[in-house]
Amino acid sequence: MTNEELRAFLAEQMIVSCATIGPHGRAHLVPLWYVAEGMELRGWTYARSQKARNLERDPRATLQVEDGVQYDELRGTMLECDVEVEHEPARVAEYGLALFERYTGGELGPEVRAMVEAQAPKRVGLRFVPTRVVSWDHHKLGGKY
Repeated sequence: MTNEELRAFLAEQMIVSCATIGPHGRAHLVPLWYVAEGMELRGWTYARSQKARNLERDPRATLQVEDGVQYDELRGTMLECDVEVEHEPARVAEYGLALFERYTGGELGPEVRAMVEAQAPKRVGLRFVPTRVVSWDHHKLGGKY
């Protein structure tokens, strides 16, 4: 995919698979909601989650966003990322608010804002900064494999 196609793809998809390295050296792979900002993705998670503990120890992750079922429909991207972990509750709340705005489709009411702000001290923000990007789009193969 071109950079423009990749940005559009990330903006339309909803779930990223996030792989971190667990305490015993194996991949820890989990789904995550995200907000795309160009090629960078942001999310949040509980500070005591395994993924957060893994990223505190080793701030690298590999992400995958994919779409399609049939071979000729498959498209996606793998992003190798350095991860910035945000602890400051007001900033973490900003991450959470952006996520809820994206996944609920717009303006948040005061009750949702209050809920997100109340959760922020228990969570961390995750900013995924790609260092390597690989993408594929089987639509472009035109049936020739």
